[in-house]
Amino acid sequence: MGKPARAIVVGTGVAGLAAAVRLALKGYRVDAFEAAGTPGGKLSELQLGGYRFDKGPSLFTMPHLVEELFTLAGTPMAPHFSHRRLEVAFRYWWEDGTRVTGWSDPERLAEELERVLDVPRAATRSYLRRASLLLDRTGRTFLEHSLHRWSTLWKGGVAQALLAARPQELFGSLHDVNEHAMKHPKAVQLFDRYATYNGSDPRRTPGIMRMIPGLEHGRGAYHAVGGMRRIVTALHALGEALGVHYHFNAPVERIRLSADRRRVVGVRVNATDVDADVVLCNMDVEPAYRRLMPDLPAPERTLRQERSSSALVFYWGITRSFPELGLHNILFSRDHRTEFHHLFDTLDLGDDPTVYINITSKEDPQDAPPGCENWFVMINAPRHVGQDREALVAHARRTVLAKVRRTLGVDPAPLIAVEDVLDPAGIEAATFSHQGSIYGTSSNTPWAAFLRHPNDHPRVRGLHFCGGSVHPGGGIPLSLLSARIATATIAPA
Repeated sequence: MGKPARAIVVGTGVAGLAAAVRLALKGYRVDAFEAAGTPGGKLSELQLGGYRFDKGPSLFTMPHLVEELFTLAGTPMAPHFSHRRLEVAFRYWWEDGTRVTGWSDPERLAEELERVLDVPRAATRSYLRRASLLLDRTGRTFLEHSLHRWSTLWKGGVAQALLAARPQELFGSLHDVNEHAMKHPKAVQLFDRYATYNGSDPRRTPGIMRMIPGLEHGRGAYHAVGGMRRIVTALHALGEALGVHYHFNAPVERIRLSADRRRVVGVRVNATDVDADVVLCNMDVEPAYRRLMPDLPAPERTLRQERSSSALVFYWGITRSFPELGLHNILFSRDHRTEFHHLFDTLDLGDDPTVYINITSKEDPQDAPPGCENWFVMINAPRHVGQDREALVAHARRTVLAKVRRTLGVDPAPLIAVEDVLDPAGIEAATFSHQGSIYGTSSNTPWAAFLRHPNDHPRVRGLHFCGGSVHPGGGIPLSLLSARIATATIAPA
């Protein structure tokens, strides 16, 4: 018998880890090469004094996509990773004292919005039913199938999916849909924020994105016990058990192609050529083409699309507890139209950002010393195009501290025991995400989903792509789906 076919995964973000597992289960000998010293990409963590922080993604939905990998491998997940459903997905705050508890249960959320904002209970019920319907009928087609292969697209029911969507959802904006459905400006702002889940502007992203709340208020939001990093360690361990060979501090220098550029033949790492039948790239497609495949014509129309927003994060160890805060908290800006104008038009920061505060010590007390909390404090930030980093961070720190002080009535500055910061330029440097955009391209046009890079190269046999910069998009669930889609068309070894 000959040697088993060999597959190489470039990058070990969550999509790369999932792809390596799937390729191993198809019978390939899998080597995964990673430039960093550890796996995970954006799913990293930070230890600062006695505080632990999830450094990147902090919201966990669709846990079945992680469970699915263990089920396929016939391995119990429980020894490696566990999660629990949250009763409250988010807590929402406005400076005028308005507070909304974002119950995961749709009925309780409807009651809350009626009680606090006088939004009719029936309006919220209808909105969330519609979100779940679209998620089931349209989301499954567009998120779980390739949009670049007619065979899989029609198999996924694209005609039925498009018919299930209303004209306003296809051609109007998310903001327009929310205004029509919810009426109250605070309720509109609450549901507009879901545009940021793909790094977009609610006044530009299509109304079909109204399906996203169906994840949190229907399917549920979850807490990853022990931190989001546990997803990485679990998938890494599963891959090792399946025979995946991981190589860290081993940046791929070139994806090698045949002389006619019609077939992938391997990669070059540390000036050494490594042969492979399949190469699956989990690197942002912009640097992948520019750095790893400079001789292959790049899909310029795809690469020229507007990039998504980035993020600016402060990691603060806070020396007191705030019982009124939960795991996930949103402090809304007073004028989110102006906020998004800064993010996408002037590419700078305004003076009144929406602030997200994630406090994992609420669920895992060991993440902070007794009586203290670990605050992951994030604002949406413009993509990195050469802005003055020092000025950007200093301005953000001032405005965030002022926002927290105005909204919570407490000055957090004297309570900060330890601090670190991650800005868009730092995200780009650490993860090769072009311009620090955390979701690849934005979804600020009705057809943005169709213009994302496909999961298979249309002309190079054996070359495939996964991760947040390709179809179906960024974030943990979509990255995991990208690995499923990319490997589905690869024949067993």
